[in-house]
Amino acid sequence: MTRYWLKFKGSLPDLPPGLVLGCGVTAFDYADAISIVQQKVFKGKELPEIKTKIENIDISTLDKGHVLPNMKDPTLRGVWFPGGYE
Repeated sequence: MTRYWLKFKGSLPDLPPGLVLGCGVTAFDYADAISIVQQKVFKGKELPEIKTKIENIDISTLDKGHVLPNMKDPTLRGVWFPGGYE
């Protein structure tokens, strides 16, 4: 399993709630990560352009004020930040 941190081009209201800071997802590989995000976060719609992709993100480098205290378990397959997209 690999942890990914994705940032998308765009801003509110173009992005779904919570995605301004980025999106954390754990998946088997990059294709699986994109599939999870497309289905869970974007509800099957086309993804906006990805501005940043970090593979094997060190979660300790993420925002300590908002991301770290609000994320789900990053060892499990699925979206772990933002919440609400399980």
